This record gives sequence, structure tokens and C-alpha cells, in this order.
Amino acid sequence: MIRQEAILQSPLRILDRRIRGGLGKGRLGVIVAPAGVGKSAVLVQLGLDALLRGRPVLHVALGQPVEHVSARYDAFFEELADRVDLADRRGVHEMVARQRLIWSAMDGGLGVRTLDEALAAFEAHLGCSPATLLVDGFAWAGPRPEVAETLAGLKASAARAGAELWMTARSAAGRPPCEADPDQPGAPPERCGERVDVVLALVPQGRGAHVRLIRDLDGAGEADLPLELQGGSLRYARGEDEDDDEARGPEAFTLLAGGADGAEEAFGACAERWGVQEVNFTFAGRPGLARTRGLVELTEAELRLGDVSEAYLKAHLPRALAGPPELRRVLQLIWHQVGTAGEVFAVGALNPDDTAQGGTGWAVELARHWGKPVHLFDQDRDGWFRWDGRAWAPEAPPAVTHPRFAGAGTRALSESGRAAIRALFERSFGPPAE
Repeated sequence: MIRQEAILQSPLRILDRRIRGGLGKGRLGVIVAPAGVGKSAVLVQLGLDALLRGRPVLHVALGQPVEHVSARYDAFFEELADRVDLADRRGVHEMVARQRLIWSAMDGGLGVRTLDEALAAFEAHLGCSPATLLVDGFAWAGPRPEVAETLAGLKASAARAGAELWMTARSAAGRPPCEADPDQPGAPPERCGERVDVVLALVPQGRGAHVRLIRDLDGAGEADLPLELQGGSLRYARGEDEDDDEARGPEAFTLLAGGADGAEEAFGACAERWGVQEVNFTFAGRPGLARTRGLVELTEAELRLGDVSEAYLKAHLPRALAGPPELRRVLQLIWHQVGTAGEVFAVGALNPDDTAQGGTGWAVELARHWGKPVHLFDQDRDGWFRWDGRAWAPEAPPAVTHPRFAGAGTRALSESGRAAIRALFERSFGPPAE
């Protein structure tokens, strides 16, 4: 499929039609949802859609490293390219990357001056102004007049650049950021008033969410859109998308793993038995691979993208500091494994501080940080747990819902862990082919 056809088939065309062609220069749209539902994922998909249409994008990520946001763009691009069989995948990806600048502010603060600095950097590096501004992680809490004044300033900066402005806001039960919420007095409600032009709410529903337009440009009443969020991706609501995941066979899914013995070996064996595609990341000279099906050898430059901070290693993986260089490289390749996955399944054990043990913990930590759905089978408790944005909650045995999913876990795989992996594939893809 050519790029133009992929654009026309995007679920975001429904939003464009509903708000008559798009948000518009200098206008502000806000994506609202409780923690962990998928606000950041939707923001990235808005950015990717703009880039595919040749509209330069400035993505301001507050409290997030550039590499993490970039990996999300890559993951959604790869999913899109797989789903629509995109022609000239490499050329389109390069075009997308040339039109985008990710600006990271790790202190989590954003004012008009900071945004203007980011806009100046964009023009210096790309030689043009962005058509779309995305802001993720804005601190809505604070005195109402100050928040409203900041929003007015951000909109004015966007208008001068000739750009539309989309932001995320965390709010209980998907409430818009302009209405009072007695259950969450310190959050976005009451703080933006007339400053916000469009409000999209992601309302949790099962393992995903449906999309509700709370505020439209013309002030029309609330309306459910025929869109839903499944596995972190916006899709047409069921019954309207002929290419629904449930209609796909196992061959349309891809397991992302590292080829190690234990849990990853079991994930890979099941993928092969059920006819699921398999990608195993590795690096030159790596010893002891248990799986070589779909092997992808990462270059030194690619490995460096997944560098793990010393602070994390000291707190959670101290053996990696004293371990061989190969162990650090394994953690780097986990970054690639999780970065291009839509959801993560892990097998291991949970620690009292809500982390997981060993390398499994890094896969889980990355998934949590990027807001990806993450499920962990705790071998000690013999049950599945799902991160709900705040804590690990017991859940019914899950199924694979995303075309690209990561399988990670401990080398010390128990029989209960092995059975949990087999049952996951059985639930997701039915009985294996004989």
C-alpha cells in the first residue's frame, strides 16, 4: 500500500471529519484519561499521522527521555507498516524522522519561554516551523489563574508558529480538564475554562478504552466516536474494522524476545508451534542463545540507544554493575524488544517495591514507563498481575491483543510458568496446528 492510501484509511480520519478537517492553527486539544489508559500513546499516533501527511511535528516530552519517545514513534510506525503492507517502508520512515523534533524537559516543567526555546530549536534544525505541537506531561495542578495564563501563552506561541496544539491531561474517570471533579480536587478540572477548544476522553472499557468527544469546536454536545484503543493503538470500533485483530490468524502476530533460555525460550517455542512470527534480538559474540528463529543482530550504535542508567542498576540490578559486559548489553537489547512492542508479557516474581526481579524487571520497568499494557505471571503466587498505572492488580489470565508483543522473563522458569505461557498462546490463538 502506498503512503496516501494508509493516510486515508487511518482511524484518525473519523476525528478529522467530526471536527471538520482538524483542530486548526493556534487551537488547543486535550486528551484526557485516568493514569495508564493510553494518553501518551494516542498523542504519538496523532504525531505520526501528521508526519505521514507531511506536517512537521514538535513533540515536547516532560519528564521523559528523548529515546523513549522516539522508540514509541518507531513502534507505531512498524505496526502501521506491517498492518497496511506499506511500500518503501525505509524511505517513508526516513521522511518521517526528518520532519520531527522531540524536545525533552526532564524537570517536568513547561512555560511559554521553554516552548519558545523548543520552537526556535525546531526552526534552527529543520529550517521551518512545525504544523503540529504535542505536549505530554504538562503539570495541570496549581493556582487556576496561573494555569489558565500559561495555557493562553502556549496557544499564542502555537498560533505564531502556525501550529495546532495537542496536550495530555490525567483526570479521574475520563473527565474533561475543564469541569469540576469533586473526587480529584487537585487535577486539571476547573483550570482551563475557555482555553481548551477540543477535549477527547479515553474511557476505560475492558482491556482498552473507547473514545468520547467531550468538547467540540462548535460547542456541540458529547458524542461517542466509533474509535477504540486496543493494545495501545487507536482502531475502528469493532464491527466497523474489517481488519480487526480477532479476525487475524496467528501468522499476523509477532513475538519480540531475546532468545535466552528459560521464559524466552518457552515463548519462542510456543510462537513456532502456533505459527506466530518471531524476532529475537541479539548482538555480535553473544554466547548461549537458546532461540535463533528470526534472529536480528543489533549494531553497536543501536545497542547504545538502550543504555541503562547507573541509578537504576544500583537500585534494582546491582549484579549488572559487577557482571560481565554481556549483561549490560542484554539490558540494552531489552530496550529494543520492549520499545517496538504494543504490549508486554513477562514471567518471574514481583518484589515488595512493585519491581520485578532481574532482567525481567527492566522489561517491565520500560513497559510501565512507556505506558504499554504489561502483564506479569508471578511464579511464587501462581497468578497473573497487570500494572494499572499505580499498582499491580491481580487479573484473569490475559490474551494477546496487539500484533507485536514482547515475551520476557526469568531463566529459572518453573513448571507453572511454562504452563502459563502455553495457556497464554492457547487463549490467544486457539489450539496449535498439528
